[in-house]
Amino acid sequence: MNYATIKYNDIANGTGVRTSLFVSGCTHRCKGCFNSEAWDFNYGLPFTKQVEDEIINSLKESYVDGLSLLGGEPFEPSNQRVLYPFLQRVKREFPNKDIWCYTGYLLDKELLSPSRATTPITKDMLSLIDVLVDGKFIEEQKNISLAFKGSENQRIIDVKSSLKENKVVILKDYE
Repeated sequence: MNYATIKYNDIANGTGVRTSLFVSGCTHRCKGCFNSEAWDFNYGLPFTKQVEDEIINSLKESYVDGLSLLGGEPFEPSNQRVLYPFLQRVKREFPNKDIWCYTGYLLDKELLSPSRATTPITKDMLSLIDVLVDGKFIEEQKNISLAFKGSENQRIIDVKSSLKENKVVILKDYE
């Protein structure tokens, strides 16, 4: 897997101060995407053990609230294979830090149901994520006043509650 960029001390992609990893590779190709250069799976740099260690090191800071995954598309099947063990490590080393993930796939219709995005590890990867911002960016529904999402169709989901209740649960502050 390649990654497009890493933003340390990011306050735009989830609550609090975060480390944000922008992975490469996306097949959605949303019109008006802010990060279209990351559609190419070969864009950016390889996600190596050294890069992983640098992200882990950044999460050690007490003022950092968590990790955010963006893209590209974190739930592209080839990206899941790399991100799943990385997320396991993040949760093992920082159980009190949260993980946000942005995806163009819908939780209920594509990640928890058979689709091109579902793999044998999709549900396990979801179980490590606290907040999922789902849905493709739709330029005609763009709204810059929305917190943590780009278009009105996107949802900010409490993943733990959604998996427990077997239905989409919108994060309380974003209903």
